[in-house]
Amino acid sequence: MARDPRPLRYLLDEDVHPEVAVIASGLGLDIVSVYAIGRRGLSDFDQLRFAAEDTRILVTQNRDDYITLTVEAFRAGDPHHGLLILPHTLPDNRPSEIMRAIDSWDRRWRDTDHPGAYFIDFAG
Repeated sequence: MARDPRPLRYLLDEDVHPEVAVIASGLGLDIVSVYAIGRRGLSDFDQLRFAAEDTRILVTQNRDDYITLTVEAFRAGDPHHGLLILPHTLPDNRPSEIMRAIDSWDRRWRDTDHPGAYFIDFAG
C-alpha cells in the first residue's frame, strides 16, 4: 500500500491551550484549535464528528469521554479520523511542552500511512 502523502492534521479540543496551535504553525504542522475556528462550547460528539469530516485527528486530555465516543462511532460506522490523548502530566499552562509531545508523536507517523480510522493513541 502506498504511503499517504498528505501530512497529518489535528484539531485541538477545548481542554488544550490554543497557544499550541500558534506554536505548531511555526513548526509547519497543521493544527487548529476549536477556539480559533469558533467551535468552543460544542459537544464532544460534535467536535469529534467535525474532526473526522475535516480529516483531522482530535487532540484532547478528555480521555474517558472521547474513548467512549470513539467506540460508539466505530459501532455505528460513523466517520472517525483518530484520537490523540494528552496525559494530565502535560499541564495545560505549558503549551510548549504539549507541542513537543504532539510533534514527537507526529514524527513517528510522518513518513508512514495515517494510523487509521478509529485509532486511539497517547502522546507524551
